[in-house]
Amino acid sequence: MRSSVLFFLSLLCCSQSYKILVSYTLPVKSVNILGEGVVRHLLNDGHEVTFITTHPLKNPPTKNFRQIDVSGLEELFYSDETLSINYIINNQVQDNDVHHVQEMARNNAENTFKNENMTKFLQDTNEHFDAVVIDLFESEVYAGLAALYNCSFIYVYSMGAHWQVVRLISDTANPAYDPDYLLTNIPPFSFVQRVQELYQRMVYMFYKTFSTLPSERRIYEQAFGPLLKLRGRELPDYEDVIYNASLIFGNEHNAIIKRPMTPQNFKYVGGFHVQDPVKPLPKDLQEAMDNAPHGVIYFSMGSLWKSKALPTDITRGILNVFGELKQTVIWKYEDDLKDLPKNVKIVKWAPQQSILAHPNCKFFISHGGLLSSIEAMHFGVPIIGIPVLFDQVTNVKKAMWHGYALNVDLDWDLPKNLKVAINEMLSSDKYRTKAKELSFIYHDRPVKPGVELAHWVRHVIRTGGAPHMRSPALNVPLYQRLYLDLLALIIAIYYVLKKSLSSLMKKNKSVSKKKKQ
Repeated sequence: MRSSVLFFLSLLCCSQSYKILVSYTLPVKSVNILGEGVVRHLLNDGHEVTFITTHPLKNPPTKNFRQIDVSGLEELFYSDETLSINYIINNQVQDNDVHHVQEMARNNAENTFKNENMTKFLQDTNEHFDAVVIDLFESEVYAGLAALYNCSFIYVYSMGAHWQVVRLISDTANPAYDPDYLLTNIPPFSFVQRVQELYQRMVYMFYKTFSTLPSERRIYEQAFGPLLKLRGRELPDYEDVIYNASLIFGNEHNAIIKRPMTPQNFKYVGGFHVQDPVKPLPKDLQEAMDNAPHGVIYFSMGSLWKSKALPTDITRGILNVFGELKQTVIWKYEDDLKDLPKNVKIVKWAPQQSILAHPNCKFFISHGGLLSSIEAMHFGVPIIGIPVLFDQVTNVKKAMWHGYALNVDLDWDLPKNLKVAINEMLSSDKYRTKAKELSFIYHDRPVKPGVELAHWVRHVIRTGGAPHMRSPALNVPLYQRLYLDLLALIIAIYYVLKKSLSSLMKKNKSVSKKKKQ
């Protein structure tokens, strides 16, 4: 009888569900795909989920789910000329502007809290949550949601353990070997690259400290001050809130070599967004891939940068290259194209995971976004990378270093250089072999990433924010971490000793003179 009661209680414990708020407000489709992955795994774990998103689900779950539509923020990105493919090609843009990236994220946050649906949702004083899961991209303002609902929160970062986010939960790795995601360096660094990494970090923190942080504090106080007052509570200090995360989930995986050291509350869950099993292909794509005797090449420039933005001359040049191939080419192109070669199939939106999962997919021509890179690794498909901006150059360089990718620069010679890369990829099996080897490492982990994600969310809630996993580094002032107090003490002792010795020598000299007299 006693054992039956214990068994019943254990079932109740295991089936405990929580109310969780998931916030994804960056108006980029690929990032919101990550948000959908978080939602899917939390729903599967039995929780009640509220999803703040710029890309509402068209067929949302009917049970334990609601979404707050904050769409309409896309104009911030698509109206920025410096992010257009034409601008990048004509100006040969290589690196990212640190201040521009921070400013873009801050403006997006400000517009989010002005959104009518967001405002209405936050003003409801009856709302409560057990935890908040927040997408993290260059702005921590959304941590205010955890202060509002007086609960623990977790950051989800769409990339790896870059120092910009690790600093929020612990000490950061040394810039002598830890690359900045806004640069394109891969360790080991040369002397010049080490100086470049150090300088970039100093520039980043200068803008963050003296420009971005004060602006974010203002947004935080304006957005959350009145809301907490409505609830009869005082607004906590902004920096106390943003450094109070329980965990950070990083969208990277175990097959990546040369990762920086990470604290115990940074968890790699790369690939959690990949559906298992993948959805069936639409009938036309299934037939095209099944009936491709020489295999299929898949080409996509992602969701933020679209293939239709490529200049006409480059597009026609790429089509001419594809037309010379025996392989079938599936190109995600968001507009109509005339005079297509017989072996080229255009799709305006591609079921990417399902295409990559097909055994006939030979390789993936990609912009090198991290989701695409992870999906290629997941399915063991080699890559020809055409990186545009942000972390894409680094992702493609990492893939090249691992031996399963080739790089083609985004410039006016793209068709010519792409042809060379395609011929190289088709003529050698080494790229596919390496992709399969790394895919094995990627899959060879104790549990699937979605299961791990759900587990740690539960763990954070059940342990009251997982304080046992937090680094003591956050409670140590900078002057103590740099031992500036010890340095000051050594200087003070040296000064006192020098003064004392000098005084003693003067006294002895005076006594000596008196004796002589």
